[in-house]
Amino acid sequence: MIIWLNGAFGAGKTQTAYELHRRLERSYVYDPENAGFFIRDNLPPGLGLEDFQDFPMWRSFNLEMLDYIASRYDGTIIVPMTLTSRAYHDELVGTLSERHEVEHFILWASRETLLKRLASRGEGPGSWGALQIGRCLDAFETDITQRKIYTDDRDLYEVVDEVGRLCGLTLSEDRRGRLRKLADRLVTQIKHIR
Repeated sequence: MIIWLNGAFGAGKTQTAYELHRRLERSYVYDPENAGFFIRDNLPPGLGLEDFQDFPMWRSFNLEMLDYIASRYDGTIIVPMTLTSRAYHDELVGTLSERHEVEHFILWASRETLLKRLASRGEGPGSWGALQIGRCLDAFETDITQRKIYTDDRDLYEVVDEVGRLCGLTLSEDRRGRLRKLADRLVTQIKHIR
């Protein structure tokens, strides 16, 4: 199974992915952004695009990688990645759904909640993620609207439980204490500073 966690920047995709991974035996987190950073860092000046998703090679590489992993890995693949273009969603999620079991969720939060979450990780209202909120929320209201999990009034652990429930997965009991949970969240956040 592939679980694709979509949502605006600050919606909690990465934290949800890694918490789900901690509680789900035989799972793997695949981050499509890594291919985007590779492309961005390996092009001569002037050949870059503002959004690496606009590179056909980014989409084809991630499609091939996810297809390869899903065909050979006997576990759950968790993909935290914002997709706001219906065409790109269909190219990736749609094509993967034709070949594998795919569960796609939009982690939904209001603009105010997203800005607070971004601020908590040091991103101000002028940051790239904050400037994308409008187009993300518009896309999730008009183009990619299926299966929203509303996160404004839920903590991370409730969202993880909901994803597990909707996918029919049995998650292991979370026996970590409050401090350990906080430490794990901080480690995840630090590892994903871009």
